[in-house]
This record gives sequence, structure tokens and C-alpha cells, in this order.
Amino acid sequence: MQGRDLNEYSPSLSSTSKPLSCNDQLCELGSDCKSSKDPCPYLANYYSENTSSSGLLIEDRLHLAPFSEHASRSSVWASVIIGCGRKQSGAFSDGAAPDGLMGLGPGDLSVPSLLAKAGLVRNAFSICFDDNHSGTILFGDQGLVTQKSTSFVPLEGKFVTYLIEVEGYLVGSSSLKTAGFQALVDSGTSFTFLPYEIYEKIVVEFDKQMNATRSSFKGSPWKYCYNSSSQELLNIPTVTLVFAMNQSFIVHNPVIKLISENEEFNVFCLPIQPIHEEFGIIGQNFMWGYRMVFDRENLKLGWSTSNCQDITDGKIMHLTPPPNDRSPNPLPTNQQQMTPSRHAVAPAVAGRTPTNSAAVSPLAFPYWLCLVNLLLVLMRLFVLDV
Repeated sequence: MQGRDLNEYSPSLSSTSKPLSCNDQLCELGSDCKSSKDPCPYLANYYSENTSSSGLLIEDRLHLAPFSEHASRSSVWASVIIGCGRKQSGAFSDGAAPDGLMGLGPGDLSVPSLLAKAGLVRNAFSICFDDNHSGTILFGDQGLVTQKSTSFVPLEGKFVTYLIEVEGYLVGSSSLKTAGFQALVDSGTSFTFLPYEIYEKIVVEFDKQMNATRSSFKGSPWKYCYNSSSQELLNIPTVTLVFAMNQSFIVHNPVIKLISENEEFNVFCLPIQPIHEEFGIIGQNFMWGYRMVFDRENLKLGWSTSNCQDITDGKIMHLTPPPNDRSPNPLPTNQQQMTPSRHAVAPAVAGRTPTNSAAVSPLAFPYWLCLVNLLLVLMRLFVLDV
């Protein structure tokens, strides 16, 4: 999507859009409507201070193409829900997410949930960020057999978010002996946040192992920044998170380079911030260089190293255009929405999809920066040209 103009999605300019009515099973705020035929409203509050979005829910089409070098260019379109924001606050008012947010969480309104319930793909997806901070989403991707993985854990008894258990952590080869913590895996958060006590242990040990001069950088939200000459090679320690069964997630290059006014020096910062909560947030910067697999069907997070150009494995769906311009997978009916999942999880997690060959392969959705959000597809929608 790099190089494309970013334009607001406007339902009035789309011949295929229609409001989601208040009596639809997917309308969570239907009880607030004056009439069951009114358009369904939404309200999304975010962890960022005073950040929210509210407006109306719209049904429209998302175009998808098979991910394969040898696949035909045929495509299908899927019905999805878009939140058209009428009132934004906080970070949105400051220009955050100008291209909108794509909902990828376990909730009924998210894109993976709708695609899986329609039987188009398996109930999983992968996301990969490359060194240029762009990458690929593959809907239906359950990853490699050889990938490492850890189980999602419930929040108050329900699987309503992508939460994992961190049992230990290392900086370089130094293991830090302290209690573990739970962390939300969220690519919608640009950087990583850790519980305060754990943050302090990691950054202090990281600072000990850095062979560069500690400095401050104007405008940086991070305390641990370093100067180095343009000729100097930094020995940057790795940061490793250890999960159950000794599964290690290694962040090989945990720093980011900032633009410096002095061309003779480079400025590097460790983009981790403390959070005064019991849980942490694993953001985009910890995911660079990995193919992150959100296997909702088996309730696992998987990962394998990737440059985001080598994702050619797995079974590929050969899509054909729908006959008579009809959707091959309309929004789930009320009966489908009320069908219990085969897993003992919250209703927000979509049920397992059929295991036939036409429903197991990943679909590609190249993107600029696709953000994982737990609630809605907000404000604007990118559609893949095929």
C-alpha cells in the first residue's frame, strides 16, 4: 500500500454498502436504538488516554486474492463490517491511524471471525512485519509445522483477547530471576509496554550490556537512548521472552534508530515503556522479522523467522469470482451467530470452519501498516486491487 493516496471510506460512494440494522445479531448496542430498523451504532474506547471512536456500523465488501506465485488472479469478495467514525477523540484527533484500523481480534465483528464463520478460511491468520515496517496478512494461515508456539490464556475465564503467559526473560545471555507476567500480543500497539518492575530489570541490564554512550533525545518517550559514531558497530544485546515448555521468543534487534541532527552520530533507543498494570503489551517492534500466527482454532500463538517474502508454504486456495455477482460468503445468519463454538471458549471466538480443501488455505491482504485492534474495523478500509 506504500505510495497510495489515503482516502476516507465513504458509504455514499460505495454501491455495495448498506447500514447494519439495530436488530442484527452483530449489533452489540442494539438496545440503545429507538427503532430496530435504525442503523447500528458503535462506541470503541482504547487504552490510550481519552482515545475513542463512535459512529455507525456499515456492511460492505472486502476483496481477497489467493497468496501464491502460481495462483490465478481470480478473487472473491467477502462481507465485512466497517465502523464509520463520526466522532473521534484522543490519539485519533492527533492524526493516529490515518488509514483506519482493521479489526483482527476474537470478537464477532472482526475480519478473521467473519471470514472463518463464512467457511472461507480456517480460523487463523498470520501477520508479518519486515524491516521497512510493512508486510503481509494471510487469512487462514496456521503457520509452519516447525514453528514455535505458546497457548493463549483466558482473561477472567474467557478467550476475549490474544493473551499469553511469560514465564521468564533474558537480556543477552543473562537470565533475570523474577516473577512472570501476562502480556497482550497486539500489533496495533507500535511499541512494547512492560509491567514496571519487569521493565526496570530489563532496561537496567540492557544498559549494562550496551557499549555506547547513554544520552537523551528531544521528543523521545524512551529513557534509554544511546549515541554512537557512524563508524562504530554496536553490540546490541538481544531480549528474550520465555514461555511454557521453554519456548523462547528472541528479539534480535530490540532498538530503533532515530533521525539525528548530527550526521556524525547515530541515535538508538530501546522502545520499551513501563506500564502500571499487571500485564504487558507486546507491540510491533518485538514482532519485526517474524511470521506471527494467531491460530484461533487451536488457541495458540505461533512464530517463525521470516523476511515476509518467503511465505509460500501451505495449501493455497484457488479462488473464483462469485457467479451472478453474489457473495460466496455473506455475513453469518442469526442461526450461525448463535451456534456454539466447538471449543469451550467465549462466544466472541468464531467456531471452527470446515476442513475441506476449499477452506484451509490462507488469503493474502498486503498492507502498509495493518493494525491489530480488538474491537472494530474503524473509519476507512483498504481493498486489495486484483
